[in-house]
Amino acid sequence: MEKTKVAIVGLGTVGSGVARLLLDHGDRTARHAGRTLWLEKAVVRDLAKPRECDLPAGVLTERLEEVLEDPEIRVVAQLIGGLEPARTVMLRLLEAGKDVVTANKALLAEHGPELFDRARSLGRCIAFEAAVAGGIPIITNVSQCFSANQVISVQGILNGTSNFIVSQMDQQGWSYEHAVGEAQRLGFAEADPAMDVDGTDAAQKLAILAHLAFGARIRWGNIPKVGIDTLDIADLRFARELGYRIKLIAHARLVSAGLELSVSPTLIRMGQPLAEVRANYNAIKVVGDAVGDIFFHGQGAGQMPTASAVVADMIDTAVGRAPITFRTLELWSNRQSPVTIRPDDDLPGRYYMRFCVVDQPGVMAKITTVLGEEQLSISSIIQHEPDPRASESAVQLVIMTHEAPEGAARKAVERIMRLPVVSGDSVRMRVMEERRSR
Repeated sequence: MEKTKVAIVGLGTVGSGVARLLLDHGDRTARHAGRTLWLEKAVVRDLAKPRECDLPAGVLTERLEEVLEDPEIRVVAQLIGGLEPARTVMLRLLEAGKDVVTANKALLAEHGPELFDRARSLGRCIAFEAAVAGGIPIITNVSQCFSANQVISVQGILNGTSNFIVSQMDQQGWSYEHAVGEAQRLGFAEADPAMDVDGTDAAQKLAILAHLAFGARIRWGNIPKVGIDTLDIADLRFARELGYRIKLIAHARLVSAGLELSVSPTLIRMGQPLAEVRANYNAIKVVGDAVGDIFFHGQGAGQMPTASAVVADMIDTAVGRAPITFRTLELWSNRQSPVTIRPDDDLPGRYYMRFCVVDQPGVMAKITTVLGEEQLSISSIIQHEPDPRASESAVQLVIMTHEAPEGAARKAVERIMRLPVVSGDSVRMRVMEERRSR
């Protein structure tokens, strides 16, 4: 059988999984590829570091040049995280005539235009299914399988770490700190989980999906984002009382006024598919004008789910499917149709608001007056009796609104927080509404 030599740069968790699939299941990959994917080299920084997989003699090396200078190595899985040296390594691989497979969403979100332009100019390709939602084949589906559609919206849980933390807080009653610690113990969260919990990771993935779905060239840092790092367990309880669950939702929707984009903790009615996604799973709902609603659910991270997507890309690249797709789609090129990004203040939505208020007559009238002046209509209110054990007579007031612009909701909360009858911090979260497909 024909043999295609491949290499891996970066033999961490995902890289080790890729090596295991190539070495332990070569018959499987050969059956799908019609050729053997022969692991020729694996480049690492430290040869002495213990590995999760056993490699044949001569495969492991510290020298990237052994890959760059070998003309028989055609496909390279570049699995270094972060921006540098990942960017420089990818450029060197492309310039050496290699097609590249990557799982690095941060690199694509930050340097996608440069890297894709360079690959096109060199006649090479970049495949990146594993960069978003791990083992869920969302890149292929959005960029290719929906090609007969105008995608209307993409909404989903794109970060398994955050979903695990919120799920444990909701189901087990754990504190945020306890849930983060457990996520780290199980390997779902890094030692520094900041990019997962502050919404950065989800925003980077959303920028990639929005480009594929709508042709929009978006800097991920311009996507409005709120993470789960300030989420209070009290809001999870109030949400359940109202019939909702809270999830960190990445949202992109195309309307006549432009493209709506956001990442934020969101209330979703119980029973809706996204509300029922638990643990470290990802889920994405895509709506197309022809196909309607499509729902994807699966492990969005982890060694073997991500390795599965990487190896699938390596197979597609080796047999020539990925290069054809890469040339046809012209991703991150200047030929993409311009899409107007709808201003954040104009984004419509329903809102959950929580305030700590003094338990005295007239409080509700003061708050509803502000809401009315900002054109916010109330859908429901929760106010429990004050705790008789508390030293101060204060209560939590929860308000659900009807749909209103983001700017009006933000201004209303700012004004309410200046009222003398309100103390402590406030909470404002979006509420997801099920919309009919066009």
